[in-house]
Amino acid sequence: MTEDEVLQILDLVEKSNFDYLDLEIGDLKLTVSKSGVPAAPATVSVTQAAPAAAAAPAAAPAAEAPAAAAPAPAPAAESAPASQPVTVKEGTVAIPAPMVGTFYATPEPGAPPFVKLGDRVDAETTVGLVEVMKVFNAVSSGTAGTIDEVCVESGQFVEHGQTLFLVRPDA
Repeated sequence: MTEDEVLQILDLVEKSNFDYLDLEIGDLKLTVSKSGVPAAPATVSVTQAAPAAAAAPAAAPAAEAPAAAAPAPAPAAESAPASQPVTVKEGTVAIPAPMVGTFYATPEPGAPPFVKLGDRVDAETTVGLVEVMKVFNAVSSGTAGTIDEVCVESGQFVEHGQTLFLVRPDA
């Protein structure tokens, strides 16, 4: 299975009503969960993906590394509460992480951050990126105002819904 096929599966799960997918093709095991660690995993068999894996057996070992990394958020989820609590100050609005992944405050290494403390943002301002499996997703502020607090560091693993920034909305 190629990286593109894995990304297509992730895209399908993202757009579906499923919260959890456990896919096994030969030695390859791929586990995907929208909400972190599932309470009661449900197995979904995907028979159409098997011919694609058979057509590219040499690519399967390369795909095992990302698949093996898929369950990694589980231990981080257990340790996340220690770094996750952020009290939303009165008069501020939280900008949450839209998904589980690695947060980046800059568009590329060495570049200035998208926003910093005291910066003015509008609802469409990109405040950072969340990377999942080499796919970078822009995070918009969602509200107009001033960055009041930076709650995470660049390169930090974040959970879905974790507060990234606090914004003091325009009056």
